[in-house]
Amino acid sequence: MPRIVLLCALLLTFGSSVFAATDLVMPQGNATFDYAWLKGQARHLASQPYVNHAGELPAALKKLSWDQYMQMSFNPEHALWRDNATSLFRAELFHLGLFYQTPVTIYELVDGKPREIDYTPDLFLYGKSGVRGKDLPKDLGFAGFRFRYHTDWSRDLVAFLGASYFRAVGGEMQYGMSARGLAVDTALPRDEEFPIFTHFWLERPAPHSDTATVYALLDSPSVTGAYRFDIRPGDTLTMRVDAAIYPRKPIERLGIAPLTSMFLTGENDRRMNHDWRPEIHDSDGLLMHNGNGEWLWRPLNNPPFLRYNAYMDNNPKGFGLLQRDQNFDHYQDDGVFYDKRPSVWVEPIGNWGSGYVVLVEIANLDETFDNIVAFWNPAKPVEPGQELLYSYNLYWGTKPPVHTRLARVKDTFTGLGGVVGLPRKYYSQRFAVDFTGGDLAMIGTNSTIRPVLETSAGRIEITSVRPQHAIRGFRCMFDVVPPDETQNPINLRLYLEADGRPLTETWIYQWTPPAPQDRKLYNPGHLEKQPGVE
Repeated sequence: MPRIVLLCALLLTFGSSVFAATDLVMPQGNATFDYAWLKGQARHLASQPYVNHAGELPAALKKLSWDQYMQMSFNPEHALWRDNATSLFRAELFHLGLFYQTPVTIYELVDGKPREIDYTPDLFLYGKSGVRGKDLPKDLGFAGFRFRYHTDWSRDLVAFLGASYFRAVGGEMQYGMSARGLAVDTALPRDEEFPIFTHFWLERPAPHSDTATVYALLDSPSVTGAYRFDIRPGDTLTMRVDAAIYPRKPIERLGIAPLTSMFLTGENDRRMNHDWRPEIHDSDGLLMHNGNGEWLWRPLNNPPFLRYNAYMDNNPKGFGLLQRDQNFDHYQDDGVFYDKRPSVWVEPIGNWGSGYVVLVEIANLDETFDNIVAFWNPAKPVEPGQELLYSYNLYWGTKPPVHTRLARVKDTFTGLGGVVGLPRKYYSQRFAVDFTGGDLAMIGTNSTIRPVLETSAGRIEITSVRPQHAIRGFRCMFDVVPPDETQNPINLRLYLEADGRPLTETWIYQWTPPAPQDRKLYNPGHLEKQPGVE
């Protein structure tokens, strides 16, 4: 699972890695474990000084290379619930080492009674790693775990590994982007803090049940948390998340339901188009369904420098990072299959109040670096002593569970502006936005479709709307002329309407004009020699 390992490498890149673990006293006597007990533990832990246990593992594991670590694998003969004929799930554990240097404690939970899973060398196959399992202590702990499902015992369903990262698959059984338990101070002018799930409780599934339940304790210098995950596989995997968050200190930027993805190059942004493959990304856009019912589509970019955008909302209906483009021909990647990468949709449960859907885009040179982050940032200040309760559903799959009756954005293309056959006298950027679905296929020739188009700076020219019969939709094209020679981002907003009624979702975009020396006009010699051309 190389991309999960690389997610932990990302933690080292973003800022200082922050891990924690603590000893817990499990319920005694007739007392049983439940979510209320876990919330009590998290609340109590928030009142205690933070203890960092990073690196508390034998030296032999700290110095493993990538190749050595990949030699170690869990022995499927010892999978949890393997011998339970009524269980549709099996759990396997990840070994400590390489990037994973903080022990995580894992329990099996049966009828409310937790049983700690001890490390034993027969749980793993060590290959040519050079690690001697017999020399490691039974209280070593683990790095994380994964579930597999009865439809295919050889492939992963979901994995929790590294800080509070986890990811899952839909019907395509293809990993892609990740989610996190919590984000703390993302994209601020200081190191980001990465809370870690220090303890997991894997509840033994009920006989023949298609739902698996996981509990987790989260810890970091600024916050603790209690989590419950109810995981139901399917063509679209559904994950119900309940989170109780207890701040230790004020937090400037708290990220609820954070999503992490990668965008290197695509049809709208070819800044890093040095690779032979046409497009390289896990997600191609941020979709938002805001509290007043508006649908917004924001194509992702790989900007030349970090970009932070916050979209104000009140009680959002949902947001997610989507991979709308599922055409293999657009990627030509038969190794990691970007066309099969799942989208992830966040559906809030209850009233989340006022806040912002935050999108962070980081300059990226390589597809193994996750450079896209999206999360909900509550407007209310986060202070010590609070209990912040959030519940939401995560949907993982190539078919998002939500749909609008409006037409949606299919493609966004960009390039040099101007009129073909005429010399360009100044720099402009061309945008071509394709819409499909909704009522567009029913639009007759006597109907007038009008683009509602706005820009935060510069001017818009050469605007047109024309039918695209190949997609049973319409294309809006326009040029944007920068106001000056700066690289200040320009925000664009577009939807199509007829008779004063919106026909499409709203396309929003942030374009960074190139530096002055890069604003080439590419006028061929025969055009420059035309009469009247300077």
